[in-house]
Amino acid sequence: MTAPVAVVDTLNSLLEAELNSVFRFMGEGSPHLGRATADVRKPLAEMVVAEQRRAQRLADAIEAFGVTPTPTPADRREDQFLAYLSLKFLLPKLVDEKQLQIRRYENVLRVVPMSEEAMVALLNAHLRELREELEILEKAAAQVIAAARAAS
Repeated sequence: MTAPVAVVDTLNSLLEAELNSVFRFMGEGSPHLGRATADVRKPLAEMVVAEQRRAQRLADAIEAFGVTPTPTPADRREDQFLAYLSLKFLLPKLVDEKQLQIRRYENVLRVVPMSEEAMVALLNAHLRELREELEILEKAAAQVIAAARAAS
């Protein structure tokens, strides 16, 4: 099956965004997860797994077009400092990142031909997941910030 170059490029862009997300710092062994309460730690860990799953599905979709995925690693030097941020400061950054991911998916859905039904369904499923994750992140951020204020 062949796809327009623009569709493959946009899918590669989404794949790259998933792989280079700030959430890559939230995996197993992350100091942020270790310091988080269980009700914050569990959803964050699940989001890391979901992001990896979405990346694999995007790579599979690109390969289904007979093309090799070509994501490039991000040069986000500022991200190295995220390891030193407290969860109170990191969660709003994660919220921003999730909002950006949602906008990317919405933009891609505008350019993917509706004739690509399986692709549109996949992207819509990812978009639903991202919106659910954003809601959870916003609640977690509010909870952590409130707890930090109460402790001050």
